[in-house]
Amino acid sequence: MSTRYKHTQIGYFLATVYSIVVLFLGYLNIMANFHPLTLIGLIIVLIVLGTFSRLTVTVDDQVIRIHFGLKIIRKTFPLKEIETFRVVKNPWYYGWGIRFTPRGWLFNVSGFSAIELRMKNGKLYRIGTDEPDNFAAALDETLNKES
Repeated sequence: MSTRYKHTQIGYFLATVYSIVVLFLGYLNIMANFHPLTLIGLIIVLIVLGTFSRLTVTVDDQVIRIHFGLKIIRKTFPLKEIETFRVVKNPWYYGWGIRFTPRGWLFNVSGFSAIELRMKNGKLYRIGTDEPDNFAAALDETLNKES
């Protein structure tokens, strides 16, 4: 299997917010003499920071693979199950992270651009990207080569 597209998008805004929270919780932790609750909060925020600060998308001959930061959360979309795709803009209120929207599941770390996948079973998914044209071109090339 050859990789046709691979891109990692960094969510700078979320990373900055989470980093500020980490610093604040670290300060609280020191001031509270490493109280277990502040330490647990710090660990949770560090895991969230590591997970939701970046999204990597890979397209090869058979699947689209996505994973967030630490690869704890990942999903695969077999190309043979994709009916159509298109470049879309998400409204601001769809937000970032993983969430269910009126247009299906959204996987996003930053910005509003995405690729919407319509699967043959009717399900919709949106994968956020700061390179919608490159992602779409790779999908188009791969899907047309498959036909």
